[in-house]
Amino acid sequence: MPELFHRYPGNPILTAGDWPYPANSVFNPGATRFNDEVLLLVRVEDFQGLSHLTVARSPDGRSGWRVDPEPTLLPDPLRHPEEFWGIEDPRIVFLEEEGLYAVTYVAYSRGGPLVALATTSDFRTFHRLGPILPPEDKDASLFPRRFRGRWAMIHRPMPTSPGARPNIWISFSPDLRHWGDHTVIIEARPGGWWDSDRVGLGPQPIETPEGWLILYHGVRQTASGRIYRVGMALLDLEDPRKVIRRSAEWVFGPRAPYERVGDVPNVTFPCGAVVDPRSGELLMYYGAADTCVALATADLRTLLDYLLHAPM
Repeated sequence: MPELFHRYPGNPILTAGDWPYPANSVFNPGATRFNDEVLLLVRVEDFQGLSHLTVARSPDGRSGWRVDPEPTLLPDPLRHPEEFWGIEDPRIVFLEEEGLYAVTYVAYSRGGPLVALATTSDFRTFHRLGPILPPEDKDASLFPRRFRGRWAMIHRPMPTSPGARPNIWISFSPDLRHWGDHTVIIEARPGGWWDSDRVGLGPQPIETPEGWLILYHGVRQTASGRIYRVGMALLDLEDPRKVIRRSAEWVFGPRAPYERVGDVPNVTFPCGAVVDPRSGELLMYYGAADTCVALATADLRTLLDYLLHAPM
């Protein structure tokens, strides 16, 4: 398999030691471009074990990171009881029709993790729309535009029935609040596959001429624990329920020491990506071992060529 992603030599790009206030770990950032910079909305775990979100900015998306001096988005369990045990793992999409950034995130309620939504124009003040899918559900992102008048969202419910595996679903909404037409689009493969235990969305969907590029995490349960790797799929541009291609092999996985050793070992978990429109370079930001933030880069055209011709 070709080396599609290249680790940034300066990895990890953000650690708890870079934070202006005490933190146990920083990981799983959403990513977007904002004011000619790369903006990360980073999951920060405190010393209670609960998480909140904090912004970090960089002019080139690699170095020179400036971290907000205080948490950007804290859980608010008094007004939003679904956030009782923290907020986690954001994905960011700019909704041009609304002129707002939409942030889907995991709100950890007393009843389990669920998908919540907030919007912002400046990453300083946020309007919470509250829970949009019930527990247990994670790994959600909106698409940046409507399909036949409806918004679409990818997410990953956690079934409890014996033999059922966590798969990737898509749902639709007329108003960003009420969701239906729930459909499985990417299943965890049975048996000994690298993504046989569960699958879940990575960064937000990326629009390309060939389709929506989906980077997803796949998990395999081994004798020494789970391994989180990254695979790819391509969805139809006008009907994202249709999967055009899906890679048989993982394209990125734990290898470096900071990915192998940490609070949760053997984890590469991307939640955000940005694409340089001039060069076609894709910057994938991921949590490494649930401990730090790292960066891997790839050429978007190379990723698409691989996906269109790789074994399925």
